[in-house]
Order: sequence, then C-alpha cells, then structure tokens
Amino acid sequence: MLHLLLLLQTRRRITTTEIAERLEVSRRTVLRDVEALSTAGVPVYAERGRNGGVVLLPGARLNASHLEPRELETLSVAGLDGEHLERLGLAAVHGTAARKIAARQAQTPGASNLAPLADLVVVDSTAWLAGSGTGVDIADLASALRHRRRMRIRYRRSAEGQASTRVVDPYGLVAKSGRWYLVADDRGSGRLFALERLSAYEMLGEPAALRAGQTLRTRWAALKERIESPGRVSVTVRLRESRLDLAHRILGTRIHGVSRAEEGWCTVVVRYPDVESVRQLLQFGDHIEVLGPEAARERVRRLAGDLAERHAPPTA
Repeated sequence: MLHLLLLLQTRRRITTTEIAERLEVSRRTVLRDVEALSTAGVPVYAERGRNGGVVLLPGARLNASHLEPRELETLSVAGLDGEHLERLGLAAVHGTAARKIAARQAQTPGASNLAPLADLVVVDSTAWLAGSGTGVDIADLASALRHRRRMRIRYRRSAEGQASTRVVDPYGLVAKSGRWYLVADDRGSGRLFALERLSAYEMLGEPAALRAGQTLRTRWAALKERIESPGRVSVTVRLRESRLDLAHRILGTRIHGVSRAEEGWCTVVVRYPDVESVRQLLQFGDHIEVLGPEAARERVRRLAGDLAERHAPPTA
C-alpha cells in the first residue's frame, strides 16, 4: 500500500492494470488495497469502467516519503548499478527509496517541467563482455563483514590451480569495473582478493586487526595507486595511429608519451613494472613494433617465435 501511495503522489491517476504490473500483484489486490486506504481516511478512490483507474484527490500531500534506515543505507552506496544492488540484496529496498524520492520530487514547484535526471543518465558498472559469476554470495559476505572480525578464507591465486587457506583482516568490499574484491590485510600486507576466486570464508571470534586511522577507502586508494603505478621500465613502441585509441583503453595510465612518426604511425612510450610485462603488447599483433630497450625487443621476439612454432603446420 505504501508503494501504491508513492506511485499516486507521482502520477495522481494511474490504471489498476499498470499498478498491478509495476507492483507485481493482481488487479484484485490493487482494488482491495485502495478500499483499505480509503477506509483509513486516505483521499484515494477507484474509478470503474474502461478508462478507470486509481485516483489521489488533488491537493493531497501525504507524508509517505520519509526514508527508512535500510533505504538510507541503499542511497549511501549510490554508485552501484542494478546488478550490484541485486548482489547485495538491496534491489527491492532501492526501488522503494526511489519511489519515495520520485514522490517528493513531484511535490517540488516546477519539477513537472523538468525531465528527471534518472531518466537521462544510466550508470552501468559492469565490464564489457564480462561474466557475473562469483565464488560466494556477496550479500551474505557483506552482512558478515559488519561484525568487523577476522576471517579464514579459501582463496585461489590467479597463477595457482588449487585454493589455499589464509587468515585475513578485512576492511570491506569494492566493486571495480564489473568485478568484486575483498580488501584485507594478509599478514600485515594490503591485498585485493577477487571474489570469483574466493570459494569459502569463515568469521573468527577475534576482532579484525585493522590499521590505526585506516578505512576501506584509504586502503583501497593505496592499493589502487600501487596497481596503477606507472612502473620502472620504459618501453618505446611504434604503433599504427588507427590503434591509438585502443591502446589508451587497454594501457591507460601506462602510456607516458605519444609523438607522431611517419605517415600512419606514432611512437608511444609505455611504462611497465618489469620487462616480462611486455607480453601484454602481443595483443596488438602486426600493428605494433617494440623499438627498445633491447631486452624488451628480445622478450617479444622469443614470445612471437614460440607462438609461431606452436602454430606451424604439422610436418609430414
């Protein structure tokens, strides 16, 4: 019935069929709730007939837009999109909060002349072509983290085939580019644990040993800076200009200089933490040539030679 009131404060008149569809109930339930609201003194009634509907009397100002604690919590993580809210178990309560906001906005003078910003902006935090699987239930994990206790987790590192057990001190969860991460200290060192490789967890009895003055946001900022640091090795490459935008998307802040070379080509300086990281450049195929340093050219030469050997036609 609260959802019904919020819809009416926004629309004033709405068909029973639309209400039933939006609130996922039957038309019979809508009519029954309208009658109950009217009996309780709410100035609402149902119009019968082909073009009938549910009507809230003009001039009525119902104080149905106060936000509940869970709704306020939902708005406090407003950067999350629908999929993230669903995984945290907040999708339904977010819908209620959104309807309350819409009802409040409908009472603002001049608001009807403006298109709602929510109708003009879509936030989609998922990565392109990314799967949505995770190893654990994110809503349950977020609920467990509220207790601020140490955790015993089963986690598989990306280069390993089997998961191992470790005890960590968790700060919280981060959603980044369609992936979820647990931010925690592992034996005093800050780490990111990708949830798709976190197979199990157990909350322990002792409180988490968090660093003094540190929060999830400060630890995330430090880890993000460490991951996105430009690196110590400067690699100079010759790249087709038609692939420069792609390079910016893939390499991001690792690009530290672009200059025009001969027609159709440009020179790009890429910073890596080590020479081995130049294997990332192989995805540019014949659109790139590593110019230096010689150790980087040699590593690409060996990697390309190994690929060529593996793809050679079978000998008779």
